[in-house]
Amino acid sequence: MLILLALLPLAAIAIIMVLLYQPATITMPIAWAIAAVAAYVGWQMSPTLIAAASIRGALTATRILVIVFGAILLLYTLKQSGAFEVINAGFSSISDDRRVQVILLVFLMGSFIEGAAGFGTPAAIVGPLLVGLGFPPLAAVVVALTGNILAITFGAVGTPLIIGFEDVVFGQDPTETGTAAYAVVQNGGYESVGAYVAQIGVWAAVIHAIVGIAIPFIGVAMMTRFFGEERSLKPAIEVIPLTLFAWASFVIPYLLTAYFLGPTFPGLLGAMVGLLVVGSTLRAGYFLPEEEWDFGPQEQWPDHWIGKIEPGTGMGTSDTGQKVAADGGTSRFEEMHSQDMSLGMAWAPYILVAALLIVTRVIGPVQGFLSSTGVITWNNILGTPFSEGIEIFYLPGSLFVLVAVVTYGLHGMDSEGIRDSWAEAITNIIPAVIALWFAVATVMVMQKTGADIVINNAAAVDLGMLQLLSQSTANLTGQLFPFFSPFIGAFGAFIAGSNTVSDILFGLFQFEAAQQIGAPTQIVVAAQAVGGAIGNLIAIHNVVAALTVVGLIGEEGRVIRLELIPVLYYGVATGLLTLILAYVVVPGTF
Repeated sequence: MLILLALLPLAAIAIIMVLLYQPATITMPIAWAIAAVAAYVGWQMSPTLIAAASIRGALTATRILVIVFGAILLLYTLKQSGAFEVINAGFSSISDDRRVQVILLVFLMGSFIEGAAGFGTPAAIVGPLLVGLGFPPLAAVVVALTGNILAITFGAVGTPLIIGFEDVVFGQDPTETGTAAYAVVQNGGYESVGAYVAQIGVWAAVIHAIVGIAIPFIGVAMMTRFFGEERSLKPAIEVIPLTLFAWASFVIPYLLTAYFLGPTFPGLLGAMVGLLVVGSTLRAGYFLPEEEWDFGPQEQWPDHWIGKIEPGTGMGTSDTGQKVAADGGTSRFEEMHSQDMSLGMAWAPYILVAALLIVTRVIGPVQGFLSSTGVITWNNILGTPFSEGIEIFYLPGSLFVLVAVVTYGLHGMDSEGIRDSWAEAITNIIPAVIALWFAVATVMVMQKTGADIVINNAAAVDLGMLQLLSQSTANLTGQLFPFFSPFIGAFGAFIAGSNTVSDILFGLFQFEAAQQIGAPTQIVVAAQAVGGAIGNLIAIHNVVAALTVVGLIGEEGRVIRLELIPVLYYGVATGLLTLILAYVVVPGTF
C-alpha cells in the first residue's frame, strides 16, 4: 500500500501529461496535492511539515527561475537587437550545403544555446533559423531537437546538476533530510557536496562524449533519410569525416571543462570552442563536401512538412500575407537596419557572459563576496527544521540580466526593442513559474517523508517515499539496475519536459538504489543526468514549443516517432556503458 501511495504522484504526472495531454502548469499542482495527501495518509506527515517542505521547494525552484529568466532575457535581447540574424548569416555564408548547416547550427549552435539558456530554448531558436534558411519546418524541428543532447545535462550554465543535485538532492543538512544522502557524501572522502556533484558531472561528460560520437551523424542522417529527395543515408555517410571532426572539436573542451571547472561550463565552452574551430576549418576549405546537398523542390514536399510559415530567405508569410520572421514574430533586424553589426559584436554578449561566469566561479574572493551579499534566507520555515536561501547576486541569472543591460548600449537598441525583449522573456517564463514551483515542492514533500523528519510520531514509516521506491526497484532489477538508470532519467524528462526536474525527481531515487545494490553512486547518478537529456528529445513540452515557433502545431506524434530513433540508440548505449563503468572500469568508486 505504501509503495502504491509513493507511486501515485509520479503516475499522476505520467497520466495527466501523456495520456490526457495537459500542460505542466495543470499537472504539477495536481501531483503536489496527491503527494501531500499521500504523505499525510501513509507517512503521518503533519500539515505544517507538508507546507514547510512545499515552501522550501518553491524557494529552491525560484533560484532555478532566476537563472532561466536571465538566460531567456539575454536570448531575446539578441533576437531583438538583430544579433541572431548576424550570427545566422555568418553560418549560412560558410556553406549552402544543408548537412554542413546542420552541424553548425544544430549540433554546435544548438549546444551553445542549451549551455547558455537550457529549458527547451535551442529547438525554439534554432528551428526558426533553419526554416529561414529554407529547411522544411518539420525537418527543422526534428533535427533541432536531436542535435544538442550532449549539452542538455549541463544546460543553463549547469542548472540540472548544481541546482538539481547539489542544492536539492544532496545539499541538505542531515538533521533535516529524510535520507542519509548528505552524510554519506560527506563521509565518502569528498570535501563538500559540490565536489561530489562535480564528480557526477565528470562521469556524465564521459558518458556523453562516448555515446555522443554518433549524434552529429544521426542528425544529418535523419534529415537525408526522411526529408531528402532520394530518402537515402548515403549523403550522411559522405560527411562522416566532418561529423567526427565536429564531435571532437566539441568534446575535447567539453571534457576538459567538466574536469577542471566543474558542471557550470561544459556545454557553453565546448560549443564556443567547437564553433570557432569547425567554423574556421570550414572557411579554410577543409571538410567541405565536394557537392552541395539540398532538399528536393518545394513543390514536391508533402503537405505535413510545411505549416503556417513559409521556408526560405529568413522571412515567412503569415495567413494574412504579411511578411513575418521565421519564428512568426517581427524581425527587428529588418526594422533597425543593423546589417552593419559585425559578427564579433553579435557574439560579444555571450563572450562577456562566459568571461563573467568564469571570474565569479573561479576567483575565490569574488565568489565569496557575491555568494554572501544580497542573500535572502528563510530559516526554520513555519517553525520546522527546513531552511532555504537565495543568493541573488551569485546566481548566473543575475549576470545574464547585467549583460542584457550592457547589450542595450553595445548593440544600440531602441526602447521598443528593449521593451519587446522583456515582454517576450516574461511571457515565456510565466508557465515555467507554476510548473517548477509545484514540481520541486512535490519532490521536496516526497523526500521529507522519512521517519527522522516526521518528528515524534510513533506511526512514522522508516523509509520515505523515494527511498521506498528506490529499494523496491533495486530489489526488482538487481545488479542490472545501472542499465535502467538512463531510462529512468529519460522518463522523468519525458513527463516533466526538463532535465533539471528529472534530476530533482529521481536523483535521490537513483542514489539510494545504487547504494542498495552496491554500485558506484557517481556512475549511476551520472547516468540519471544523461538520461534526463535523452528524455528531452521526446518531452511533449519541448516538442510542442518547437512546432509552435515554426507554425506546425499538430504534428507532435510524427515528431516523437522520429525522435524515438536517437532516443533508443542513446538509451541503450548509455545503459550498456553504465554497466561497464560500474562493474568493470571503476567498480571501487564510491
